[in-house]
Amino acid sequence: MLQRLTAALLMLATMTVALPVTGHCDTLGQIKKSAEIRLGYRTDAPPMAFNDESGQPSGYSVELCRRIADAVKEQLKLSSLKVTFVPLTTEERIDAIVNNKADIECGATTMTLSRREKVDFTAMTFLTGGSILSLADSGIDAIANVAGKSVAVVTGTTSQSGLEAYLQKNLIQAKVVEVANRDEAMKRLQAKQVDAFASDQIVLIGLLMQAPDPGAFKLGRDLFSYESYGLVVRRNDADFRLVADRALAQIYRTGQIEQVYAQSFGKAGLRPSELLAAMYAFGALPE
Repeated sequence: MLQRLTAALLMLATMTVALPVTGHCDTLGQIKKSAEIRLGYRTDAPPMAFNDESGQPSGYSVELCRRIADAVKEQLKLSSLKVTFVPLTTEERIDAIVNNKADIECGATTMTLSRREKVDFTAMTFLTGGSILSLADSGIDAIANVAGKSVAVVTGTTSQSGLEAYLQKNLIQAKVVEVANRDEAMKRLQAKQVDAFASDQIVLIGLLMQAPDPGAFKLGRDLFSYESYGLVVRRNDADFRLVADRALAQIYRTGQIEQVYAQSFGKAGLRPSELLAAMYAFGALPE
């Protein structure tokens, strides 16, 4: 327990690393002028962000962004605020914020220092790690079992770099097959064109929750990386980020996060891990 709490504190510490200021953004001013906030979201990252059966944006990160939108409305003292959802792909999610296509990205994006050269992140919203998904009869229940086999991974993701580093470090010889998105990875897995699919564990859980027959798959029992999620915002816009962070801190501090978590993960019978619970506690900053 102490080791996990220490790890959480170390990850929280990375949030304070300073980067050179290259300009100032005024997202709040833009929102006040247009009376509209644009929430970029992933349509294919359940249970964090996706379109539900009725085609409406849904998921853990989406719900957090809805509440941040409420906080923005209150901060700007607007009588009404139009909330526009902007669907984004894995490839365009960062550039969409940089290029002002959306004001905040609500998905499953890992916080990294290289990404912070282009964008900023809110306070951490989730902790997860890389894992693998395979067919139930594959005999693959741990990452070591992929030796001599093929593993699909979405190109350009932290899952790809994390998997490749883990395989190299542990001298595991496996063929890494790059795919464009999760749908392609699942199709290849079901067609037995690859032996496993590597991604964030929480994303794999979301895919299992949506699968017609979850019993046809097996989730790996170990992790090859640890990842912290945050909501993506434009760089050098401390005012907007502060409103978002205040909203998140209030959600954590008041226990509202339990409701948000239950909406997204309750059907799978999941509870927050000790590490995630620690993140909520550390993130519950006082006013």
